[in-house]
Amino acid sequence: MSVLIANRPTIIDRIVPRSLVADIALIASGTALTAVAAQLAIPTSPVPFTFQTLAVLLVGATLGSVRGALSMMLYALAGAVGLPVFSDASHGVSVLFGATGGFIFGFIVAAALVGYLAEKNWSSNALKMFASYAIGSIVVYAVGIPVLAAVAFGGDLAATTIFMVPFMGWDVVKAVAAGALLPAAWKLVKKIQG
Repeated sequence: MSVLIANRPTIIDRIVPRSLVADIALIASGTALTAVAAQLAIPTSPVPFTFQTLAVLLVGATLGSVRGALSMMLYALAGAVGLPVFSDASHGVSVLFGATGGFIFGFIVAAALVGYLAEKNWSSNALKMFASYAIGSIVVYAVGIPVLAAVAFGGDLAATTIFMVPFMGWDVVKAVAAGALLPAAWKLVKKIQG
C-alpha cells in the first residue's frame, strides 16, 4: 500500500494497484501529460491558449488531491530546473515568477481541490465534475490573474481580468468536455469490472 494516503476512491485506484511505485509513476505521468498539454497552444501574448488547464484538472480528478498536487509541484519544479515543460517549451525560474507564473502555482491548488472533490465521488457525476472543473478553473484564475496584473499590466487588476475573459470562455468549453469525460470513464471501468 502507498504511504501517501491509504484510502483514495479515485478512478485510477480502481485500475492501478496502490503502491509507492505506482504513486510515483502516476505523479510523473500527470506531470508529463501537463507538459504535453502545455505545448498544444494557440499563441497569444502574454498568455497563450493551451490545453494545460484541462490536463491539470483531469490529473487532479484522476489522481486525487495529494497525487494531483504533487504532480503539479513536480511540473513546476521540472520547469524551474530547466526542462522545457511550460507553454511554448519555456522553462526556468523566470517563468515561475513572470507573467504566467501565478497560473502555474494555481495549478497546484486547483489539482488538489479538484482531486479532493473527486475523492468525495464528484468525478462519477457529469454535473458535479463540471462544477469541480469550474471551481478548479476559478482557483487558477484567482492565483494567476493578480500575478499577471502585477507583472504585465502595471497592477491593473480590472484590465487584466477583462483581458482574461476569452480564456475563461475557452475554459468553460474545456470544463464541459472534461465534465463528460471522467464520468464516462467511470461507467466504462464499472462495466469492465462488473
